[in-house]
Amino acid sequence: MIHITQLIYIKDGKEEVFHEFEEIAIPTILKYNGRLTLRVRPNKTSIIENNIEVPYEIHLVEFDTQEDFDNFKLDEERKKFLHLKEESIESAIMIQGTILK
Repeated sequence: MIHITQLIYIKDGKEEVFHEFEEIAIPTILKYNGRLTLRVRPNKTSIIENNIEVPYEIHLVEFDTQEDFDNFKLDEERKKFLHLKEESIESAIMIQGTILK
């Protein structure tokens, strides 16, 4: 199992465009043995300390395999809406890892 953490930074005034993209992208995760395990929109009162800009949203996603994640990224339906992602997202930081026990 692989785990993805994504810090998402939105362009000013493009929140609705981002939400439109998410309405397509998030359900697509399920098609590829993935699960959105947490979606957070942090605010000033939820931040204890920061040395980076606070993202608009934080997503935690898991996929059964790397192949599932790669197939999600190649999904043809999702690709049709990547222009919404490009229009709305200023930048994103993606961290891929595994659970440590």
